[in-house]
Amino acid sequence: MARAALLSRRFLGCRPCMRAAAAATRTFATASDPQRASANSNARVKLVEVGPRDGLQNEKKAIPLATKLELIERLAKTGLTTIEAGSFVSPKWVPQMDNSSEILQHLLQHPPASPRPLTFSFLAPNLKGLNNAFTVLAQHPDSFATESTTTTSSTSSPSSSPASPPKPALEVAVFAAATETFSRKNLNCDIATSLARFREVIQAAKETHSLRVRAYISVVLGCPFEGFDVDGHRVAEIATALLEMGADEIALGDTTGMGTAPRTKELLNCLSAAGVRNEDIAMHFHDTYGQALVNTAVALEHGIRTFDCSVGGLGGCPYSPGATGNVATEDMVYFMETLGMDTGVDLDAVVDVGDWITREIGKGNASAVGPAVLGARKRAEAEREQAKAEEA
Repeated sequence: MARAALLSRRFLGCRPCMRAAAAATRTFATASDPQRASANSNARVKLVEVGPRDGLQNEKKAIPLATKLELIERLAKTGLTTIEAGSFVSPKWVPQMDNSSEILQHLLQHPPASPRPLTFSFLAPNLKGLNNAFTVLAQHPDSFATESTTTTSSTSSPSSSPASPPKPALEVAVFAAATETFSRKNLNCDIATSLARFREVIQAAKETHSLRVRAYISVVLGCPFEGFDVDGHRVAEIATALLEMGADEIALGDTTGMGTAPRTKELLNCLSAAGVRNEDIAMHFHDTYGQALVNTAVALEHGIRTFDCSVGGLGGCPYSPGATGNVATEDMVYFMETLGMDTGVDLDAVVDVGDWITREIGKGNASAVGPAVLGARKRAEAEREQAKAEEA
């Protein structure tokens, strides 16, 4: 709690209303209330939900298309604004993503109900994958918003008629690596070759459909093959190269979960020294060593306001042996709200989604907050039933 209080003062300043906000989060499941959301833009945080793609891609058992679509639809109702929905990669390498075309088509034909405008992100690591996505887009040219017709979802106000959602925005994502060995294992090429390919993808996405582009850089805080000592200056060089190509955002991935607070700070200082703005950076932490929220706090102090997370803590990387899931969305929302940050996400609703999807695919719920909230609900229900029985 001392750490939370210190961070709250740094982000927002000491105000009496912070006490009320802290008390509210102690109820275990607090939906973000637009009426109490801070007017200070520095308190707004954008959470990018990666569960439907990064969270499911490593599952060995085939997950039905209907389950994937239901997961996305359930997440859309929680207040999340950006959802990573699929990946246009070879099914030979990532068979779980084989039905991404069907997912994209369904989302364009039947955009899910949501309290806020939505952006759906799809990985497309090369022109072949991007052209597969373009094939679907060509069939529904008026069903999605582009950079020229929409503003970023993180600053959008809640929709007044969630039953009639606006056109979803689409985003293309590419993924580089911070080490040569990981690049060869993951992309079958060196870093320089991967960047040349990404330049083609970024230009095509911009020129053909005016799509926003996100660029991941994997293993920025530790590589399973080259160890802890990933060069932050090399990460900064790759990030600036991708931005110069036209990427709109750089997602720094601690793919192995090997990151620590000092090394997270050092990496972000390298990015700042290279001229990369905080608003162009997102953080993608895995919780393999239990450091994801610690590193998130460091990034918040540095000024980062976009963070990836995965409902139920789903995820892992097929090319990073031993790496566990992404930091859980439930844990991230709760953590942010204890600091007085505004995520716009209904924690109770996300807990329900995490409970449902982990049961649906037969996985343990890796969130710490989710089971705690469910337990608190169960206890409260038992107390209510006991009170009724005593009254009778």
